[in-house]
Amino acid sequence: MKGQRAAILLSVLLLFLSGFFLPTATGAGTEPVRVGTWRTAQTLQPFYYERFLSVPVRVFPFTNPADQKLSLLAGSLDLCGTTLALAIQSAARGEPVVVVAALCNKCSALVVARESTVRTPKDLRDKRIGYVPGTMHEILLRETLARAGLRPDKDVKLVRIDFFDMGTALAGGAVDAFLSGEPFPALSEVKGYGRVLEYPYFDDAVGTINAGLLVTRQTVLGRPDLVQSLVTAHARATEYLKANPDEWLGKASQFGTDLAVWKRAAENIELTWEMDESYVQKARALGRRMQEFGIIEKQPDYAALFHQGFVTRAREDLGLPGPGDEETRP
Repeated sequence: MKGQRAAILLSVLLLFLSGFFLPTATGAGTEPVRVGTWRTAQTLQPFYYERFLSVPVRVFPFTNPADQKLSLLAGSLDLCGTTLALAIQSAARGEPVVVVAALCNKCSALVVARESTVRTPKDLRDKRIGYVPGTMHEILLRETLARAGLRPDKDVKLVRIDFFDMGTALAGGAVDAFLSGEPFPALSEVKGYGRVLEYPYFDDAVGTINAGLLVTRQTVLGRPDLVQSLVTAHARATEYLKANPDEWLGKASQFGTDLAVWKRAAENIELTWEMDESYVQKARALGRRMQEFGIIEKQPDYAALFHQGFVTRAREDLGLPGPGDEETRP
């Protein structure tokens, strides 16, 4: 833990020295809105926010949601992406975070080697499975194993592997399977070394929820107009990309993953911004499973964690019919 903490502090220091924390002159003295996200197809809406805002936007790409949240709490970002698992972990620890919109659904897959004899999750007994601890994918993996009657600590061997190394590990035989987010499952199939065994979505529990947009409680209370403008811009950007899939995937391919891979991955990606009561109930189910799996010690205050009012207003701004008053207290 000390080593990880030191690495994070060093990263923050380097960002400071490189000008990450410095305001950017934009003419007329307008400060840019600072937004963090990943360079993936399922999380690229922030790169389109400026089209739908009257203020400039600076988008900072990250490789994981934990660093985004750290920068948000440090005051270096106004809004960032987060997995719902991380949001629940943070809120359970008492951190002042608020989810104000959905970002993407689905995006996960359980992958085995292409020539593997594994045909169902039950066949994973005694197999080595790559995963990243503390992620949505870990919870989905543990849920998949539990439903197959397999105990993660006895019947399989879980191997901690970085997302970017999972394909190499599977192709080289270091693991027999992995559960990860796109584009890595699609990449394994396009490159010919992997095969998707299962898309681990369970409608009677967590379902397909994945990631959302995070702000601090201070921002919700002190700058609600800013939050609303960002959520509405997010809704418009999401709808624009859904209506223009070629542009969406073309933009994603500029981040270094081939277009052919993203076209395959798109079948397992859902861009979204809506966050209705069903969404929150699935998040509650996620939190219960996280506690049962020992990832969190207690449940957070979900009414404080999820603020649906901004999405309700965005729905009105876009002229869309709403399911009713879903606003919860900030």
